[in-house]
Amino acid sequence: MDSTIVAKGKLEVRGGTLSVLKGKGNKTSLEIGADTQVVGRNEACDLVLDDRKVSAVHMELVATERGVRVRDLGSRNGTFLGETRIGEVFLLKPTNITVGDSVMEFAPTTPEQVNVPDVAEFGPLVGASHLMRSVFEKLAKASPTELTVLVTGETGCGKELVAAAIHAASPRANKPFVVVDCGAIPATLAESALFGHERGSFTGAVDKRVSPFVEADGGTIFLDELGELPLDVQPKLLRALAEQRIKSVGSNNYRPVNVRVVAATRRDLVREVNAGTFRSDLYFRVAQFRVELPPLRARLEDIPSLARRMMTDLGDKSAYARVTSDSLERLMRHDWPGNVRELRNVVAVAMAFAKDGPIDLAQHLAPLAQASESTPTRGRTFQDAKRDVLARFEREYFTALYAECTGNVSEIGRRAAMERAHVRGYLRRHGIGDPKGA
Repeated sequence: MDSTIVAKGKLEVRGGTLSVLKGKGNKTSLEIGADTQVVGRNEACDLVLDDRKVSAVHMELVATERGVRVRDLGSRNGTFLGETRIGEVFLLKPTNITVGDSVMEFAPTTPEQVNVPDVAEFGPLVGASHLMRSVFEKLAKASPTELTVLVTGETGCGKELVAAAIHAASPRANKPFVVVDCGAIPATLAESALFGHERGSFTGAVDKRVSPFVEADGGTIFLDELGELPLDVQPKLLRALAEQRIKSVGSNNYRPVNVRVVAATRRDLVREVNAGTFRSDLYFRVAQFRVELPPLRARLEDIPSLARRMMTDLGDKSAYARVTSDSLERLMRHDWPGNVRELRNVVAVAMAFAKDGPIDLAQHLAPLAQASESTPTRGRTFQDAKRDVLARFEREYFTALYAECTGNVSEIGRRAAMERAHVRGYLRRHGIGDPKGA
């Protein structure tokens, strides 16, 4: 939630009402508040439009401090304000929104103050920012239920840690927690990796393989990077989730399983649905409860508490007292493309080298970000020199990666542990290749 703290424990958001003027919907109006509302043709949407020109999941709306954020979700025919096709806008004034042949009227409502949860941690997760407090509140609500949870966020935000925290706070905590990395499964072996196989069921199947669903029976299965799952395996996973039973490759018999599913992805699955690379029915099945993790750059105030927790986890509770204030300030100015995972690496390296005395975490941010001995300093401020060195590093780093990956933005993102949108921003900034077409 994008909001402003107006008083202790309070946030102010600006919402509105969306009313159907032209077309047929499952309801005549939709209230837009701090919870995201989805408009589309799929029956699981909050506002379902009977319009063949509307995509299954067309657009989403949510109240923020800047007004109602309207985001097109990669729809086939677009979302329009007047004659303008939009990607993402913030609405503060009355206006009409057109999707397909349907027209809706937006009317803003009076700014509303909503409570900020007091809890600043959830299991191993910490964060005092209002963004993370809202996440913790959602996790506390979802954990005791049997709902399937979809955790979204950039690479390095801690999605697996969230899944483990949900399991630990659930009634299934004493049962297995099994992780399946869908991004590491070869497409040809995806069905076997999910559901197991019988000996001799295909070439190379020299032994029987037990399904992770069986291993997780009674507990939780975490399907990491679900967006990487091949399209032909998705209906089989949907059936397994809906019927709570699986059939291994080469077997004629179904086996019942009792598992709770938590899934995660760095991809925008709604856009994948509209692009035809992810099934809409599977998306809504796994997204019964959705938790979006903010990137670290959006919650810089959490860095001190995160660093303290990481140092404690690494076995030295007193280490944080040795971190210099100057170092923390420099950490707060960093862009954190690798998110919490990058911070964890920084802390681990710093503690490995600083057994006693002051700890300067910031010096371990990136070796390549250090100025070379030939950096000119005469007549230049520190900030100017630093900016030039950083820009040179970025240009050299992404130029090399662009060449190694032959311009494949997804591969660059995987190697750099960054989201594709973030990669494209760096490529565009330094004029490398054609980031729009990559």
